[in-house]
Amino acid sequence: MNSQYNDAEADAMAARFPSVSRDVALRVYTSRLIGQQPTLVMHGGGNTSVKGSHRRLSGETVEAIFVKGSGWNLDSIEPPGLPGLDLAYLRKLRALDRLSDQDMVNELRSHMFDASGPTPSVETLLHAFLPHKFVDHSHSDAILALTNRPNGEGLVREIFGARVGIVPYIMPGFALAKACAEAYERRPEIEGLVLLKHGFFTFGDTARESYERHIALVTLAEQWLASREGRTLSVGFSSPRPPAELAASAAVLLRGLMAEATGDQDAPYRRMVLEWRATPEIMAFVNSGELQELAPTTPLTPDHVIRTKPLPCVVADPDFEDSALAQQLEDEITDYRTRYNRYFDANIEAKRVSRTRLDDFPRVVLIPGAGMFCWGPTKKDALIAADLYEHTIRVKTQVFATSAYEALSLEDLFDMEYWPLEQAKLGKTREKPLARQVAVLTGAAGAIGSAVAARLMEEGCHVVLSDYNAESLGRVCDDLGKRFGKDARRGVVCDVTDEQSVAELFAETARLYGGCDIVIPNAGIALSRPLDQLTAEEYERVQRVNGLGCFLVMREGARLLKRQGTGGHIIIIGSKNVAAPGAEFAAYSASKAAAHQLGKVAALELAKEGIRVNVLAPDAVFGDEKNPSGLWSEVGPSRAKAHGIDPSRLEDHYRERNLLKARVTGRHVGNAVVFLATNQTPTTGAVLPIDGGHAQTFSR
Repeated sequence: MNSQYNDAEADAMAARFPSVSRDVALRVYTSRLIGQQPTLVMHGGGNTSVKGSHRRLSGETVEAIFVKGSGWNLDSIEPPGLPGLDLAYLRKLRALDRLSDQDMVNELRSHMFDASGPTPSVETLLHAFLPHKFVDHSHSDAILALTNRPNGEGLVREIFGARVGIVPYIMPGFALAKACAEAYERRPEIEGLVLLKHGFFTFGDTARESYERHIALVTLAEQWLASREGRTLSVGFSSPRPPAELAASAAVLLRGLMAEATGDQDAPYRRMVLEWRATPEIMAFVNSGELQELAPTTPLTPDHVIRTKPLPCVVADPDFEDSALAQQLEDEITDYRTRYNRYFDANIEAKRVSRTRLDDFPRVVLIPGAGMFCWGPTKKDALIAADLYEHTIRVKTQVFATSAYEALSLEDLFDMEYWPLEQAKLGKTREKPLARQVAVLTGAAGAIGSAVAARLMEEGCHVVLSDYNAESLGRVCDDLGKRFGKDARRGVVCDVTDEQSVAELFAETARLYGGCDIVIPNAGIALSRPLDQLTAEEYERVQRVNGLGCFLVMREGARLLKRQGTGGHIIIIGSKNVAAPGAEFAAYSASKAAAHQLGKVAALELAKEGIRVNVLAPDAVFGDEKNPSGLWSEVGPSRAKAHGIDPSRLEDHYRERNLLKARVTGRHVGNAVVFLATNQTPTTGAVLPIDGGHAQTFSR
């Protein structure tokens, strides 16, 4: 690992933030250097600080410490992410014999200079009790590869000698802060502290000194690891089928098994979202003969348990024959949940504490042949779990080469997983109505499709956007990613008239998110032509997209939903033209009538599976300047001719002919999709007009 410190970049960072001191700006700069190296910290891990001064409104200047705040990542931190606190007061706390975590957080927040700032790191007192101006803390993979083994302390002494102090594992908080200060004071010449099975601190008088000490010492650890040849993982499992194929099958089954029943018929499950990976490194680990030895061991550092649970679920020797795999996965998930509850009950009894039990589902599932399946309430949560466990695999493999892996005990991890500070967060965030759910939407690049996707994402849904036009799909994906976050949507090019393409759409959905809950066949084309001028080829083309395409998407969607076993929705975007057809619109109206009828039959067949099937019947959705309707761009002139009006008046014509004189938009269609998908009423087999009102479409 090489130092990335650059004087010109450091000066540029100071110039970028002229409202703060140069020291704070340089603290931002070197924090980012650490944060941008994933072998040091990931996803909010690690923390940094700088000591300086603060001028109060009274004119008094006081000693201050600026330390990383909650909710900020080191790789992108800015000065507001380093809340300032009264350093002199914090140092007085060291005289206390004990300080509870709750009291500690209260003392930190009540001695911030800006009460609206983020909550300072739980390790703020550790930074405050050390005398150095700059302090850096990481969870270096290389350092953990040394400490997480039976002889870890001795190895640290051998490699670093007198350059570091060593602190045994202590839960983050007041006691750890005092222990680190005492370790430094015993040997004030040291450059850093190794916290066994936790992490690494360095310090210095300048930002550069503290950062480069960090890099230099981590490099020593990396060099030692690289110089030791040892055991390699053996091959214990092989499959002739590619991991992607196996993963698509296993993911849907897992997602169904990991959905927590709520007992509420209107919101029957709390689901999970997947991040699946099968890199060569991961596959070597899950396929190894040592999987059962290495996987059922605890995380690299206690912080990880919040994201990964104490242990992964390992599916040993999977049988990928469909019925056999379903039973095997059910047995493994059931066994994991039983063992997790025993772990909870045993620790509650042994520690004589009261805690709110968390869900008992694994966050990491390892399947030989298929890869690593990581889960969370959102895609972002699943990605974090996957990043952390991918590093866990790397470090466990490194340690295995020359030693046995030994991290924290389950008892220590329980204290972190059920830390009162973490428990206090429970129930404070209200999830959106479609949180944890996944929708598959075809025709997503069009005026209706893009608007429906936006409404779903507004309500917390993850959306697989599909379209035949890759360029338009990419544009819509980019726009929605900027608005709602890149992890909440993925784009998949699909030809809905091709069976294999549609099957691959749902297989890819399974690999991307684990499965889906809402299927929206929306892709369609239109053609305006008098009946006697309509060719068989033209008629068939419209039928293939609007009729066959709808059928194929419904069929594959129904197969996935049934396999997942948690109910769901199929919401067909039909048309007002089924109930009230227009002249010269035979091919389109007939194709949409087929889609409506498919919906009614599917509602009859799928109700017993808890799958609701409904049809929306919009009329004249023209889109807007940003995303105009491709359908109306194509057929608008001929429809205007059929109505005997100027093409420029076509949208006004459709608005004026409905009872409410309403302009029907894609967002209106999206509102109806959300209404149905959130189970506002127990409805299936219905056709809901979204047309401003037409007597011809009234129910009879």
